[in-house]
Amino acid sequence: MKNLKNALLLKQLYQLKHLGYRYTSLTPYQEDEPNFSLPNTLEALKKQALECHLCSLSKSREKVVFGEGNVNAKLMIVGDMPSNSDDSTGKIFTGRSGELLTKMIENVLDISREEVYISNILKCKALEMQAPSPTHAHTCHPYLLKEIALVNPTVIIAFGTLAYHYLTEDDTPIEKIRGTLCTQKKYRIMPTYHPSYLLRNPSAKKEVFEDLLKVKALL
Repeated sequence: MKNLKNALLLKQLYQLKHLGYRYTSLTPYQEDEPNFSLPNTLEALKKQALECHLCSLSKSREKVVFGEGNVNAKLMIVGDMPSNSDDSTGKIFTGRSGELLTKMIENVLDISREEVYISNILKCKALEMQAPSPTHAHTCHPYLLKEIALVNPTVIIAFGTLAYHYLTEDDTPIEKIRGTLCTQKKYRIMPTYHPSYLLRNPSAKKEVFEDLLKVKALL
């Protein structure tokens, strides 16, 4: 980019020289600085995310799955990535995992799902049998950070190792860190098992129940 700018500047200087100019205070070429800032409303942010083609997952996805829920929620839930069901509907946490999540929110936290804001690290479904790459996660990361800033929650539940890692930059596996509150500048994070993990490992429900009770006490 710098070489292109210099080439255009040199070209215009030569043109001025051929026209007889010996000195000029005119700026021959000025490049506008690109605006990389994200929108300041969730509605505008979602619109931008729906049109995102910054990584390879945009080629294989069916629909972008953006966060949804109470835009002023005290509790925010962050999962890892959309499921096949989410990808086909464009809605977050659908199918069996979504049904279990709703029960966890309503039966343990004693609030409705509509009172919570729910999002994912990735906005597009990863390829079958393939874990999302750091490139995919880092591409979506600014969207999630902006969602957190706009919602401004008090507590965030991180479902699974991927969600916990990209929220804290800590590589500790979820089985070792779950149930341990992590304090950030403006909110606290509770890492615990993902609902899809609980469907495969029902015996872990007791541990998640204990984690959610801690969240309930904070709220």
